[in-house]
Amino acid sequence: MKPATAAFYQKPFIKKGWLRALIFLLFYFVFFLSVSVFIMLLAPDNIKNAGAGSGSFLFFSVILTAFFSILLVASFRKFIDRNSFSSLGLKFAASKKDALLGFLTGIILLLIATLIMVASKNLVWIAVDFNAIELLSGIVLMLLVAFYEELVFRGYILNNLLQSLNPQKSLLISALLFALAHFGNPGIGLIGFLNIFLAGVLLGINYVHTKNLWFAVMLHFSWNFFQGYVLGFQVSGIPLKSVLSQQTSGAAFITGGPFGLEASVISTLLYLLAIGVFYFYYNNKK
Repeated sequence: MKPATAAFYQKPFIKKGWLRALIFLLFYFVFFLSVSVFIMLLAPDNIKNAGAGSGSFLFFSVILTAFFSILLVASFRKFIDRNSFSSLGLKFAASKKDALLGFLTGIILLLIATLIMVASKNLVWIAVDFNAIELLSGIVLMLLVAFYEELVFRGYILNNLLQSLNPQKSLLISALLFALAHFGNPGIGLIGFLNIFLAGVLLGINYVHTKNLWFAVMLHFSWNFFQGYVLGFQVSGIPLKSVLSQQTSGAAFITGGPFGLEASVISTLLYLLAIGVFYFYYNNKK
């Protein structure tokens, strides 16, 4: 291959990063509808009738969504971006510290929020049911959810927006799209939508500065897993089989209501605090 030809094939098929992100979004929206229709029409009756929070339904939908999300991103990256899949930020060896930081950030935020709710008597635990298989299943499923959602919204969409727009606009747009993707979740409400948007900002800050996904993946995972499978909160409105069974009382804007902790003003304040800390850290890092 001649050098000029090789250089041509290294250039994206579509020049503008924002346009690549937009076209990808359209495909992803069609794909998401198709998967939903597939589950409703072609999935076995015991899965369809089990409900969104059941193990069988959740396992089936997560596996299916993760597979096609990864396939779609990989296809766009190869044929539209003309770049490697790993260049989306998947090199783990160089980002172990960021991955650990993300994991601990999710746990710390969740621990503070939980302690506040317990101290204010808005939360009590009423039962304990340890099931090793459920926990192991939860780890696998929440890792898959964290990986494919971060791959889509930070790895592909934010990555391409950064090639056309300034970092602030790219981060805010990707976070808004992330929130819109959760708009159909049960019981979301205004505070829930705002919090998912803020979570998208928090998840994207590290990526803007490092171009590596593992901080976001591990933060996303630790927040979802410990929230849903250990402490008994709904995860974005979806109840899960948890070690601790809880009972909440008080105003919905404190407890989060049917959407769970992610619709609580406690989470709003903690997300804003964490965003401020990381913004200050990365913008003053030598």
